[in-house]
Amino acid sequence: QVQLVESGGGLVQAGDSLRLSCAISRRTFRWYVVAWFRQAPGKEREFVVANKWGTDITYYSASVEGRFTISRDNAKNTVYLQMNSLKPEDTAVYYCAVKDGVVVTRNPSEYDYWGQGTQVTVSS
Repeated sequence: QVQLVESGGGLVQAGDSLRLSCAISRRTFRWYVVAWFRQAPGKEREFVVANKWGTDITYYSASVEGRFTISRDNAKNTVYLQMNSLKPEDTAVYYCAVKDGVVVTRNPSEYDYWGQGTQVTVSS
């Protein structure tokens, strides 16, 4: 069983920064991939970034590359999403997700576990 708890969302202005956290708890160790997705009202869930846990294998979407950074604290089993230079189009509910295995994918349907989501709103 895997549980994901996100935090750190909020209301900010364009150009500001925000850091999201995702605490991951699981009973048994397995290699897995952790990702962030986002979903704006009326839109499909969108891939943001994915990282193969324990490695530097990371993929970003073109819309956030250079502005967002994923990082992790292995001791705390927590992954972070540092978001800089935020834009109004970044407004969405952000979800942390985990899939078992070693293949990094951008397809949300391949992820096994999801957090509850945290709202990020960027005003212009």
